Amino acid sequence: MKLILRFLAPIGILATVQCGQSSTPMAPSSTIAITLATNTVAAGATTQGTVTLSTTATTATSVALSSSNTAVATVPPSIAIAAGATSATFAVTGVTAGSATISAALNGATAQSTLGVTGAASLTLVNLTLANASLTEGDSASGIVTLNGPAPNGGAAVTLAGTGPIIIASSVVVPAGATSAMFTFSTKTGTGATSATITATYGGASMSATMTIARPTVATARFGVTGPTETDTCEMSSDGRTLNCTFNASTSSAPGNIVSYEWTFSAAGGQAFVQTTTSAALTNPTVDCSIMPAPPMPAGVTAWPFNVALTIRDDRGNVANASNGGGARLLPMHACGF
Repeated sequence: MKLILRFLAPIGILATVQCGQSSTPMAPSSTIAITLATNTVAAGATTQGTVTLSTTATTATSVALSSSNTAVATVPPSIAIAAGATSATFAVTGVTAGSATISAALNGATAQSTLGVTGAASLTLVNLTLANASLTEGDSASGIVTLNGPAPNGGAAVTLAGTGPIIIASSVVVPAGATSAMFTFSTKTGTGATSATITATYGGASMSATMTIARPTVATARFGVTGPTETDTCEMSSDGRTLNCTFNASTSSAPGNIVSYEWTFSAAGGQAFVQTTTSAALTNPTVDCSIMPAPPMPAGVTAWPFNVALTIRDDRGNVANASNGGGARLLPMHACGF
């Protein structure tokens, strides 16, 4: 006899076992927002963007940034929000005219803001200032010109002009990348109490600054020596009968009108010569070979130290003296046996 055993599962019972994790992405724990300080910016200029989280960052958090059109506007590839903070700022730079969408992304959450870029702002003059509002005739001073943005490659030449007793260069260059530049100017002598104006022009804009010019209260002698090719140099000429150079005292000043300029000059202990003029300049002074030592020149010497002294007198009895202290030089130029 056979014994047959059968095991039957209870009818109607079904068991299912699943292993593994769900593939559904987790929702971000914080929402994100992006704002721009301005909705428009000029090409070449920047504006500020801000990324803000809805909750405080527990650790340093990197937020991805992007521009929909980098030919119009650019942003850094990412920005870091520090632990304990909810926001951070970044720079948005306009490139060319157009529109671009600036985006921020974090853990699947995104935020966007639109920026319009206009043509580059015209570079123009916005300020002119002078260091002094009042000067004495014969004095020098400085001023500053300022533009509304950095100067381009090659710099920006600002035109300058002066009215009244002003001596000034025709322009000053603002260096590339800079927004301002300093210039200097001087005032003529013998003009008496008056006023003067300096005008600067650039980019279609002009600005002016006015100062007062006063007569000096004391006499001051000033002069320079200019040779045929360089300053502070005289050359023997006309077979040793004249000097090829000019003494110029046009920057001398006095309370009254200067009526005489007395020049005294010699080289390396030679004979001193004196000439008096009623005008500020003495050109080609008269001399002879005794103005300098007799030849030959010492070894290694090519020029004699040249001393020039000046005395001015005005119509009020004021007197002033000046000397170059031998700061110039005299070249024999093969005259007088050299």
